[in-house]
This record gives sequence, C-alpha cells and structure tokens, in this order.
Amino acid sequence: MNAPAQYILALDTATEACSAALYVQGDMTSTCQVDPRGHARNILPMIEELLNGAGLAIRELNAIAFGRGPGSFTGLRIAAGITQGLAFGAGLPVIPVSTLATLAQGSDNDEVLAAIDARMHEVYWGAFRRDRDGVMQPVVDETVRPPDRVTCPGQGEWQARGSGWKTYGEALNNHCTGRIVQYEPDALPHAADMIPIALQLYRQGRTVSAEQAVPIYLRDQVVQTPSKSSIPLP
Repeated sequence: MNAPAQYILALDTATEACSAALYVQGDMTSTCQVDPRGHARNILPMIEELLNGAGLAIRELNAIAFGRGPGSFTGLRIAAGITQGLAFGAGLPVIPVSTLATLAQGSDNDEVLAAIDARMHEVYWGAFRRDRDGVMQPVVDETVRPPDRVTCPGQGEWQARGSGWKTYGEALNNHCTGRIVQYEPDALPHAADMIPIALQLYRQGRTVSAEQAVPIYLRDQVVQTPSKSSIPLP
C-alpha cells in the first residue's frame, strides 16, 4: 500500500472528448473539449495550462493517470503515447484507468451500465457499482460485443450511460428490460472522473512503469501499441 497521493495528473482522449485534470492535495482543476480530430493538438496545451496554474512541474507529481481504454484506437494511442513520454522523462509511475469505469464514475447513480459505441455494430460494455469509498467497481468483465449479447445484471437500479445507448438504445433496452431507471446517452468520460479511481489505485499500489502504459483495445485483432514519445516536459 502506498501513502495517499498528493499530486496526480489525469488525461483522457478515448472518445470524442479530450480532457485533463490535476489533483493537488485535495483540490482539483480540469479542462475538457469535445473535438474528435483535435486530441493530438489540444491535450498538451491542456496539461501545460493545468500545471502552470498550480505552479507545478511534471517531476513533482506522484503519478500520471490515463484513460487506457476501451475507446477510439487513435485516441487511445494519443493518450498512451503522451503519458509514456511524460512519465518516462520524469521517472513517474503510471495509473491506467478504464474508460468505462471513468464513464460510470461520472454518474450520480451508484449503479451504472456503461456502453461506448464501438462501431462495427458492437459496444464496449461494462457494469459498475460504487463501493464504500465512492469509487466505481466492475460487476462484470469489460467486453466488446453486439448490443443484444451484453451481460446485464439481474438486480439493481441501473443508470444507462454512454454513446452505446445513444446508438444502440433499442437493442440494449430490449436486452435489459426492467433493470434501468435512468438514461444519460450523451455522457462522455472526463479526466476529472478518473481522479477518484486513480487515487484508490495509487493507494493500492496498482501502478505500472512508463513502458507498460499501453492501451486496452478489447478487440484482439488490434495489436499496435505506442512507442515512447519524445515530448518536452511542461
């Protein structure tokens, strides 16, 4: 077990939203922009803005958290590559955080069925329930599959969250009849919602090295991983 982290940077580019958040001794600042084609252009200025606002350098952080997927292949490679470059240069550990768990964490409900449109008539799918520390924990294994083949828990009052519900709502509703009490199909993951998850994972010692900061695609045929980037430290 690690001592509680005092400084954590989080970034996510897994979906249409590009976001970054900075946790500083109990306080948090964040920024987000929905610009699907602008992630590579936007994320580093976001990080620099947050660090400069707090008067911190990358080397002063305890760790960097990033959205490890599932999500857009290109978006995941951007976040992983930038995280690798920053963490390697500063000698920092990395906290990979599930995109689906981040999506669920942003809900006011304690039980969430998170679905992200995976294209190809499939969804990235996960079911999450909030623990006593307020952090979402998986109830089923994350997966990618057709919307009429997801695993829908039989008990609970679930919120349906994410773009998968917007695209495949009818099929998912038919498969999860009677289990859903709220819908938020326009919800997107946000780096600010990664922070509670990242803090818990850091305390538990569940960090990896910069070289191990790779995306989780869920689709087996996707094997490309990012190489270490040469990125100047803010």
